[in-house]
Amino acid sequence: MSDDPSSTGSQPRSWLERISQALSGEPRNRDDLIEELRAAKDNGLLDNNTLTMLEGTLSMLDKLVMDVMVPRAKMVALSIDCDVPAALKLVVESGHSRFPLFGESLDDIQGILLAKDLLKCFAAPELPCSLAALKRPVSLVPETKRLDLLLTDFRSKRQHMAIVVDEYGGTAGLVTIEDVLEEIVGEIDDEHDAEDRIEAPIQQAPDGSWQVQALASINDFNRHFGTQFSDAESDTIGGLVMHSIGHLPETGASIELTGWRFEVARADSRRVHVLRVRPPEIQAGWPGAAG
Repeated sequence: MSDDPSSTGSQPRSWLERISQALSGEPRNRDDLIEELRAAKDNGLLDNNTLTMLEGTLSMLDKLVMDVMVPRAKMVALSIDCDVPAALKLVVESGHSRFPLFGESLDDIQGILLAKDLLKCFAAPELPCSLAALKRPVSLVPETKRLDLLLTDFRSKRQHMAIVVDEYGGTAGLVTIEDVLEEIVGEIDDEHDAEDRIEAPIQQAPDGSWQVQALASINDFNRHFGTQFSDAESDTIGGLVMHSIGHLPETGASIELTGWRFEVARADSRRVHVLRVRPPEIQAGWPGAAG
């Protein structure tokens, strides 16, 4: 039997070769190309995972950093003056591997801390150790940068995170290589994602109260309940509660706003996670309510 691949039809073909064969003509635009790829999938020349990645790659060409970034309100960052034990505590609690280091505010990002670099402080405890000494360079990217160009930058610079800046130079959020890759392969979950997720941003409890993710937007809350809470000071319902209380509240803290009762159902030393909410019409049943 000849080893020449051209002499036998039994040689496996790459998916790229199968795509080439599947295309009935030259696609005139991106929509035509996607239709050809879907037809190839229907004909068994592509599997569903390959089609999903190809469509994701094509759609990425139209997306900007602002479409996938982690917004400023959700960033987990460390003060560059934070001591090592406190930094280690936040690293363990968050489960992240990279953290922006800021100076006076989040608009003053001075570098990136890799969680693994903290090990140096424990490997040689006799040496002075600080986050400033451990910081790594940080890249700044505009909100309007295209994702395909950002991915190229990540690869060439061998970086996994960049800080996103708005038109005024302030910190708008951060973006990671995972955020970009999720546009191609779909959502990438880890155990920490599963722990933090509830079934829906707003869901009703058996007693008539509502469980609301603190990061749910005020606009979504208003649409769901027909309320008119202002988003002038905060974007999220958790931010609204924290601003109204005047400080980061602990679990169990509560406040009444225009007849609505908000109780902090879960919080840690960094932020509020979940709120328990009761509308005015069921306030009489709220534990500890007046009357």
